[in-house]
Amino acid sequence: MLFFTQCFGAVLDLIHLRFQHYKAKRVFSAAGQLVCVVNPTHNLKYAPTRCAAAQTSTEQGLLPPCHHHEAVHDPQLVPCTCPLFSCPWEGHLEVVVSHLRQTHRINILQGAEIVFLATDMHLPAPTDWIIMHSCLGHQFLLVLRKQEKYEGHPQFFATMMLIGTPTQADNFTYRLELNRNQRRLKWEATPRSVLECVDSVISDGDCLVLNTSLAQLFSDNGSLAIGIAITTSKVHNAEAEM
Repeated sequence: MLFFTQCFGAVLDLIHLRFQHYKAKRVFSAAGQLVCVVNPTHNLKYAPTRCAAAQTSTEQGLLPPCHHHEAVHDPQLVPCTCPLFSCPWEGHLEVVVSHLRQTHRINILQGAEIVFLATDMHLPAPTDWIIMHSCLGHQFLLVLRKQEKYEGHPQFFATMMLIGTPTQADNFTYRLELNRNQRRLKWEATPRSVLECVDSVISDGDCLVLNTSLAQLFSDNGSLAIGIAITTSKVHNAEAEM
């Protein structure tokens, strides 16, 4: 009976996922866009990441003590860019994608324009939805987070991070678009580098920000569809022509 119950639950989850994907394809198939159904990760502990802790220490004027016998940290090493967990992993930019796919099972979708379909928007904060987007020869990290910036008032924050340097990030422009019930909302900006902290980007508000009521206007049965498009910046194109 236990085996049957577990198998039956897995089948129901699969049917639910396929149904969500079918609805998204039905809505966006006319535009020829690829759809990625993203399930939430709800981390009850939600321990602060190292970059957030370092930022707090810096703001308070507290710096970690320096000991001569400690090994010098390699400045080329990048901490784990996955905001879902406090992952102790460090590595070079070239292997960040492999780490995210193998360790955190982050899906990757290819194409200039895709649709990010986040399910179960009703879950309590903090909750994250995350995918990787391969486009124009680079990989990007899209993070949607439900978080209480003010107690009792959850908000949704969506941002795009380039898995590359800040100089490389300046060469691109990303657009996030919500479109439902004759309403359209767009956010366009330059992606930030994963060398910066996702937490700091959200704290600064340099991303698409939705309050709960606004998110409900664009959601469909608890799912929020976000159209994503990435292009090269005009400055980069002008330099290439010269």
